Amino acid sequence: MYKLISSKILELHAKQAPATGVGLFRILYGLVTLQEIIFLLYFNHLIFDPIPYIDVEFPMIPFFLCLWGLIAVFITVGYRYRFAMICNYIIWIVFVNFTPMQRDFDGGFDLFMIGTGFFLLFMPGDRAFSIDNLRRKLSTPFTHYSTYSTPTVSALAYTLPVAICLGFLYFDSAIHKLFAEHWRNGLGAWLPTTQPYYVSAIDMSYLLNNKLLQNILGYTILIFQFTFIFFFNQRQLRIIYLLIGLGLHLGITLSFNIYPFGLGMLIFYTLLIPFKGWRRIGRLLTAKQPSLTVFYDRLCPLCNRTVLILNHFDIFSHVTFKSAQEHAAHYPALASINHETLLTDLYALDCNNRIYSGVDTYSQIFIKMRYLFPLGIILSLPGIHQLALKKYRSIADTRSRIPCTSTCLTPQTLPDTTFYHQFFEQFASQKPRAFSRKLAKILLALLILQLNSSIHYGLIYRLNADRLQNPISQASNAVLMVSQTFLGITPHALYLHDHFEGYDHILAITYTDQKGVEHWLPFVNEQGRLVAPNWGRVHSMWANIAVTPNIDNQRLHKFIMKVTAFWGRKIGLSLDDVVFNIKLKKISAPSHWVRDQLHLNFTSPWSTIGTAKWTDQKISIDLPDNINQL
Repeated sequence: MYKLISSKILELHAKQAPATGVGLFRILYGLVTLQEIIFLLYFNHLIFDPIPYIDVEFPMIPFFLCLWGLIAVFITVGYRYRFAMICNYIIWIVFVNFTPMQRDFDGGFDLFMIGTGFFLLFMPGDRAFSIDNLRRKLSTPFTHYSTYSTPTVSALAYTLPVAICLGFLYFDSAIHKLFAEHWRNGLGAWLPTTQPYYVSAIDMSYLLNNKLLQNILGYTILIFQFTFIFFFNQRQLRIIYLLIGLGLHLGITLSFNIYPFGLGMLIFYTLLIPFKGWRRIGRLLTAKQPSLTVFYDRLCPLCNRTVLILNHFDIFSHVTFKSAQEHAAHYPALASINHETLLTDLYALDCNNRIYSGVDTYSQIFIKMRYLFPLGIILSLPGIHQLALKKYRSIADTRSRIPCTSTCLTPQTLPDTTFYHQFFEQFASQKPRAFSRKLAKILLALLILQLNSSIHYGLIYRLNADRLQNPISQASNAVLMVSQTFLGITPHALYLHDHFEGYDHILAITYTDQKGVEHWLPFVNEQGRLVAPNWGRVHSMWANIAVTPNIDNQRLHKFIMKVTAFWGRKIGLSLDDVVFNIKLKKISAPSHWVRDQLHLNFTSPWSTIGTAKWTDQKISIDLPDNINQL
């Protein structure tokens, strides 16, 4: 097996692929991280305060979240890639392990993002759609952009993250699913989407009420997850796994309120798009002929850098840049312009031989780029145009022109300091055999770590063969702690029988104001759904920790306290002036198909089982001792 992996590594490493997919993957990862940081900022007091707004234990959390947000922006735009990815990786680990995020607000999302961030450390994420790529070009401003070839990367950059982050995860998840009766009945996708706590605002009843369709979906998911790691990279099957995976995770994103998990998984499918697909997409989106020709002074450092920047963002190739000294004479429309005058401004010529100069040229460039069309229109508006023209003239009339010698034509780009370049390019090119052997050993180590998790939790634990006093079990748990913390390797036993068995009641919170009028807290609504924005990790806190088949009153009291304090303050309530009512409704989570089960759960009546009252920043909660028996 070791030799097989080593030879496969050499084969894939020799195969070059467009950097487009990896660059887009980096952008999407950065955006998913950024949206989660915004979510954490919004729910900062609920998640991190022992008592929201009352006992603030971590006052610097918003500051560090903003720093993390800046890092996520760096990742998205591809600026100082290695530094940004290292910081992001460390921050994820710190927040997960040293705040309540993992203990009370874990939606199965953080560890997956840690694992993904680990692999991005070693991926060439800065080769496409990145500021770092532009910075390398700007380090040699007199080198025309046309001399830079389309960036390519090793096929390993596509295959390894998908195999490990998706393949291992799917196989582990499929093992757990075999122990769940509703999955064996083909209802694995159906059951969670009939539970009010778990569904989004989109009503999927017309799909849920088709038993045959649900059985097909359930068994397809099982087959897909069991076979993915073995066949996803087969040329004939790649597109099939791509389409099924996209449909699966798009369905999770739309139908469940754990959209961050769905989005995090979904972005991996940019790496599964066939390489020729990226080339075809590029040919489809790229203009056959440029619609604007821009002339610039090739002896001006500022002009050369401006051209490199504008061309970098002209992703659809609608604008071409040519040296005024070499090419202007070939265009009759420019014959009336004095040569020296032509060099003082940035001139442009469109398909209809209309001539633009200065600020008007920039406006046309943005318009022709299409996705920057609004910026071009804004630049042409009265008032803004005059201000831009004044600033443009102050720069253009004071710029320096220097002769270009052989030194400035010699490429001396910024050094590539990424781990991908150091290991997958430099080391691999010098010692290809040693490279394949080392990488094969690393992959086998990751496989052993994943097997430790899958066998420990997927088989031994579920067969009740786990014994804490067993030295082997203790060693396994120690390894699991390390692999989970730093690599995100964790059991993926989501929404199985041990989660839904006995899940026959859900709770909500209302409040009665001083006039005796009862209102629903903007948390759980009359149907029993967790309303936006209480999704993701907040959903996990309430639906997976506070309210379970066997409710622990101490934990429930803690989260009632947090929810009432947080949302009471958010909607402007005076906590001492209202009484919070704890409501319960009976629902059903059958392992066999029942028509219209979602609406049956929605319409089940509520009953008030207790109250919560704040007095002088302290809460008293009156609930039955054993809610599970109600």
